[in-house]
Amino acid sequence: MAQRLFGTNGVRGIVNEDMNVQLAMDLGRAIGTFMGGRVAIGNDPRTSADMIKSAVSCGLMAAGAEVIDIGMVPTPVVQFHVKENGLSGGVMITASHNPPEFNGIKCVDADGTEMPRQKEEEIERIYFQRSFRSRDWAGVGTLRRATGAVGPYLRSVMSLVDADAIRSAGLNAVLDCANGAGSVTAPRLLDDLDVRAVTLNSNPQGTFPGHPSEPVEAHLQDLISLVKASGADLGIAHDGDADRTIFVDDRGRYLYGDRSLAIVAEHMVRENGGGIVVTPVSSSMAVEDAVKRAGGEVVYTRVGAPVVARKMIETGAVFGGEENGGLIFPRHQYCRDGAMTVAKLLEIIATEGPLSELVDRIPQYCQDKRKMTCPDERKETVLSGLVEYYRGERVDTTDGVKIWFEGGWTLVRPSGTEPLFRIYTEARTENEAEKRSCDCQAVLESLLEEP
Repeated sequence: MAQRLFGTNGVRGIVNEDMNVQLAMDLGRAIGTFMGGRVAIGNDPRTSADMIKSAVSCGLMAAGAEVIDIGMVPTPVVQFHVKENGLSGGVMITASHNPPEFNGIKCVDADGTEMPRQKEEEIERIYFQRSFRSRDWAGVGTLRRATGAVGPYLRSVMSLVDADAIRSAGLNAVLDCANGAGSVTAPRLLDDLDVRAVTLNSNPQGTFPGHPSEPVEAHLQDLISLVKASGADLGIAHDGDADRTIFVDDRGRYLYGDRSLAIVAEHMVRENGGGIVVTPVSSSMAVEDAVKRAGGEVVYTRVGAPVVARKMIETGAVFGGEENGGLIFPRHQYCRDGAMTVAKLLEIIATEGPLSELVDRIPQYCQDKRKMTCPDERKETVLSGLVEYYRGERVDTTDGVKIWFEGGWTLVRPSGTEPLFRIYTEARTENEAEKRSCDCQAVLESLLEEP
């Protein structure tokens, strides 16, 4: 098996341990060898950002690339800048929702999408074989710092929504940027749309003092409380690099990402008079229910935003996204985009009514999520046995094994980084979801015991 650096969302590690200067510089050399030309680089506000970005930039220049440093910005700003300026690619220095001691290196393809796996493999090959391009003194690259990348990005977002309707609605919001990169875009976007915003943790600070940067319900209790206390129309929460958005409705209810995904998917299908919505096999049936109600079709993929984005391009989809709050709007760009998600949901609220009413129209399902240990070398055999065990049922092997049953499904996915299976079940009741997960786990355990 070829050596691997990239996970599902870049190369990540603890700073000065897994993610050290030598790795960052050599990976920069590999990226520069692969991309060449002009390469944009940006970062979130982590305390290690300057160190890692400088090392990557040195590697890029050693390979002859012209580096354009656009500063501390959200990931989708780097992606937009690459696409709009015809660059060879981009690099984002971020560990997204991971704790502050982590940092990461994410590659952006020339079309602004996240780097597909086959291209990551080529960068890995260059890295591990140390087949770097090394320019002589006259051919090394340069570094130029560029300001103003946020403006064109936000203007594109604004051009794709009914800004007048939002301004006329007189909306009030509570905004939580998790002390992350969204601090430089989200407050400005709300101001431009005349949305009155009370802000929390909206100063960029690399230690994430307000709360951890993953926007799960336990981390957003201050946001939830303030939405209730202020009577706001919604609460808005970004992760550390602001490519994802999670919402709180006007009743103070935390909305899991599948809720907002379903609401926006239904709207986008109606707006386009039909069309395809692309989402991973792990997404709630509520999404398909909402899309079909609007006259659209759902196409399922493996888990991962780059996979979703490229299937959207292939199928001409009108919308796509994941249940983690990462939504993709093809008219803007084929990548998860936190600001575009905010603007579109504001438009939907302004034109269709309160967020709580929109949520209540989405079909409700219950989920059970768990994990169980399985040695890496047994995963393939056990999954094959699982397919055989459920051969009389509707089974989908797009990503792991998904077993459909009346009113729900169970999905078993092997972890790509740990010796375990993740088991997800969705059903109409909590009891049924738990029972289906238990039944499937028992089958997996019995298969694991076989010689």
